[in-house]
Amino acid sequence: MDHHVLQALVIVTAGGIAAQWLAWRLRMPAIVLLTATGLVLGPGFGVLEPSADFGALYRPAIELGVAIILFEGGMNLRWHELSSAASGVRRLVLLGVPISWCLGSAAAYFVGGLSAPVALTLGAIMVVTGPTVILPLLRHARLRQRTASLLKWEGIVNDPIGALLAVLVYDYFVFTGEGAAGAEVAGRLIASVSAALALGLGGGFALAASFRRGWVPEYLKGPVMLMLVLVVFALANAVQGSSGLLAVTICGMVLGNSRLPSIDELRRFKEYIAILLVASVFILLTADLEAATLRTLDWRAVALLSVVIFVVRPVSIVLATLGARMEWRERALIGWIAPRGIVAAAVAGAFAPALVERGYAGADQLVPLIFALIIATVVLHGFSIGWLARMLGLAAARANGIILLGASPWSIDLARLLSALELPVRVVDASWHRLRPARLAGLSVYYGQILSEGAEQALDTSDIGWLLAATDNDAFNALACTRFANELGRNRVYQLPMGAEDDPKGYLPSLRGTIAFGEGGVYEELLRRHFQGWRCQKTRLTEDFSFADYRETLGPDAVILLALRRDGRIVFNTASTPLQAEAEDIVVSFAPERARRRSGQKSADAGAIPADE
Repeated sequence: MDHHVLQALVIVTAGGIAAQWLAWRLRMPAIVLLTATGLVLGPGFGVLEPSADFGALYRPAIELGVAIILFEGGMNLRWHELSSAASGVRRLVLLGVPISWCLGSAAAYFVGGLSAPVALTLGAIMVVTGPTVILPLLRHARLRQRTASLLKWEGIVNDPIGALLAVLVYDYFVFTGEGAAGAEVAGRLIASVSAALALGLGGGFALAASFRRGWVPEYLKGPVMLMLVLVVFALANAVQGSSGLLAVTICGMVLGNSRLPSIDELRRFKEYIAILLVASVFILLTADLEAATLRTLDWRAVALLSVVIFVVRPVSIVLATLGARMEWRERALIGWIAPRGIVAAAVAGAFAPALVERGYAGADQLVPLIFALIIATVVLHGFSIGWLARMLGLAAARANGIILLGASPWSIDLARLLSALELPVRVVDASWHRLRPARLAGLSVYYGQILSEGAEQALDTSDIGWLLAATDNDAFNALACTRFANELGRNRVYQLPMGAEDDPKGYLPSLRGTIAFGEGGVYEELLRRHFQGWRCQKTRLTEDFSFADYRETLGPDAVILLALRRDGRIVFNTASTPLQAEAEDIVVSFAPERARRRSGQKSADAGAIPADE
């Protein structure tokens, strides 16, 4: 038995991570492949039977996983995001939840034919759109900052609210059926919210204070944080079931906005755990679904799901956001995107047996309806969020933009050329004077320190895929690359050479970006050559004018900077990996005037696109 459980754990972990990696490679929403993996391993081939494999530990493990995921989601809610999205968030939470609950319950009663208690419970469960599905979709779609904030805040905040609402409805019908008064049920709700607020706020502030005062060593901060999450969740649930979800969400919000020096490391620690848990929990829930359960759904169930997806959600968003300062495009996207996830499945699984036992009509349909809704919304919204957001102008077509850090004459010259190639470019500098040529050239600029809190709030990186740190301060370049390595990927952050790169006294590779361009790319040398008349140029290679021909015409002193592949990818030339280009690639270099003229003439003779075209 132990051996079988061990195998199941390995299969779940390996399958979840493999599905996320494959989704990254195929540029698909990870949640879609996770759902498919669970269905294949469970109902498909019967490799996994989570309820039987893990026995009594199955449900508690799911609950703890959901609690940690919600805490991590709470840490990602930044107060500064509300500066541009506060009105929309308030409407989505304060008005969107009750409107969606009423419309969803009415649809379940009149269209689905469920009894009132089951319809109201189902309507409450359908309110949630949690971080287990929203955050992976946002990571895939790369929405505009404001739009992403609206969806993220709605999903993370509504998740525990929807669970508490379902608890309230369940308690009302169950306990009033046992003779309890409505005041007693209201008291339970007040106790739940009070306990969640007290434990969430208290735990978050206590954890932040202990970290700030040095009461916890650096190597124990992550484990202590994880321990506190579990304690807060258990204590809140001891007061009232499902109030733990709200408590850990509040705790995460408090800690995430505490401005701790180590907050980025803590976020990464929680992100790694959350990624593993999202994959594992989603596979476990879908694998535990029996094919016979879904086959019990009839035409009324299909009609109900269609009304919920295509009518209830859009109408709820329109009504909730009337008068809010939101673009119609944002309303359209948010009105469509509402995938349900782990919390909905967990709550439905907890309440359905008791409702069936008490003989409520349609209670046996609660679990299959929720799982069908999860599968339908994950597939529909997972595959559509990217192209719909791009069609509405709320997302970048691809993350192919470049942040050029440092507004020197050389970097502005490079920015002009990249902009001419229709690549998104942002020149960032803390000097308004140095940015003046870039502003006059019509380039996109950001004035301020890139490592400041203001930059984190205002610098939109939805279309950015690369960073080139090109200031005259090597330490600052290295620090900026380290800051953006987690967001963009360490293989996408570059900095100018620091002179003697092989010097044992130099920076550790983990504390700097990839060294771009080689020795000829040192800041002082680039600037000196720029004032001598050197300029950046671009040339498209052909079959008759190869990269070797291009290098020969430029001469040995020219600096090859990067190439734009035919498929739109950017490849930088580095000291460790010299650039190799092929026909139809556009090569960008830094060369003197005579070399540019010679290259332009030879490339034109060979049918290539010269530098000035």
